[in-house]
Amino acid sequence: LFSEKDKEKMQAAKRSLCVIGAGPSGMSVLYHLEKLRLQGGRAVGEMPQVACFEKQNDWSGLWNYTWRTGTDEYGETVHGSMYRSLWSNNPKETIEYPDYTFEQHFGRKTPSFLPREAIRDYLSGRWNQYNLKPKVTLLHSVQSVTFDPAKEKFSVLVKDLEQNRVLDPKEFDYVVNCSGHFSNPNVPYFKGIERFPGRVVHTHDLRSWREFAGKRVLVVGSSYSAEDSVLQSVKFGASRVISSYRTNPLGFRWPESVSERPLVTEVGPSDGGGTEGWARFADGSVEKIDCIILATGYLHHYPYLAEQLRLRGPNLLYPAGLYKGIIWLAGGNNRLMYVGAQNQFYSFPMFDAQALWTVRYLTGGIQLPSSAEMDADTKPWLEREAALKSHQEAVDLQTDYTVGLAKQANYGFDLDASQLFYKWFDSRDEDITTYRDGQYVSKFTGKLAAPPTTPFMSAMDDSLSTFLANGKDE
Repeated sequence: LFSEKDKEKMQAAKRSLCVIGAGPSGMSVLYHLEKLRLQGGRAVGEMPQVACFEKQNDWSGLWNYTWRTGTDEYGETVHGSMYRSLWSNNPKETIEYPDYTFEQHFGRKTPSFLPREAIRDYLSGRWNQYNLKPKVTLLHSVQSVTFDPAKEKFSVLVKDLEQNRVLDPKEFDYVVNCSGHFSNPNVPYFKGIERFPGRVVHTHDLRSWREFAGKRVLVVGSSYSAEDSVLQSVKFGASRVISSYRTNPLGFRWPESVSERPLVTEVGPSDGGGTEGWARFADGSVEKIDCIILATGYLHHYPYLAEQLRLRGPNLLYPAGLYKGIIWLAGGNNRLMYVGAQNQFYSFPMFDAQALWTVRYLTGGIQLPSSAEMDADTKPWLEREAALKSHQEAVDLQTDYTVGLAKQANYGFDLDASQLFYKWFDSRDEDITTYRDGQYVSKFTGKLAAPPTTPFMSAMDDSLSTFLANGKDE
């Protein structure tokens, strides 16, 4: 038995870990730390003391909805990009945790495509298994993170938002940045946009599609968010929707009210006054429009991290500068990790594999190679992504990454969902308006999802209660 003094010495000698963000990525780190602690064994002695800071008033990160845009009640930039009526655009079977299935959570089969509130409920259910809420310090915003190479310590400055007080700096041995990368919008400029009389909004600040009923809507972008912006505009009654692309059109078989144009080059007000405007496109055509939705993506934005610790650049499947997509190579002496920094198909399972890999590393189960070897390991991934020619190839890349990472971390489950993604691609190509009505088989239960009783394009109520009433369990 150890004396109280011995225990105090052991506790003081423990390494410390700061987790920034309590969304799916940050919570997966806490989840696997707690799971490892409960399992016992030698690794428990290597577990760090953990502090997790979240600036919102609850966990779930991006999956929280707020009516606010711009800044919140504490003057912080609003993190969330969720709008009402948001449904997952890929089937739940591709984002399912193998150790906590959707059927386990809801107690029965449900449809394959879920509204935001149902996904958030599912996430909370997994985290509540280990009573993780007390491990998160809510309404605390990380203001700055610096690294002292001599001490091999991070200095983290945190603000208590409720008290409007910056706390004394805290030192940590490790930092895991889990704050996401869908909160800082990429906002392009188009000639004349400052004179456009109608609504101009990035999807980050969009909260309801009902405002576009009867309007002629211009959607700029060619990503999944642009695709959903077109669909939601049609669903909620836009009279016409124009999809403007830079390189390639979305190319689906759209409803008659949707057309596609090359990149918009100029916008302006109509002569008649009011909110009517016009847009000119790269092919010389001009269209009358009432509002502009910028579905132009997001940028990595971590202003609280010191320059040498900061990931920058576009949203990629394999961001440069991260060994295994996790360890930051340019600073922090392998003590700064990013979880969930990639563009993603897999999302939750990939974050979970990254989190377990991180926990294995922190507790001595994974040893890093030399700096040169880590640099060399990243290059083939970057080259492979640069050569991608299709969505299928992109899925294959992330499948190989996720499966390989899970294997190294001894994750214990096969995370290869590529066949589900291929089926999803085919269903979208077949009919973009009905693909969310499809049914998929869970890899982990072997069961086919329940059919929705209300088709997606007719489902105007996205509440959890309505969703649960909507799915017929066979």
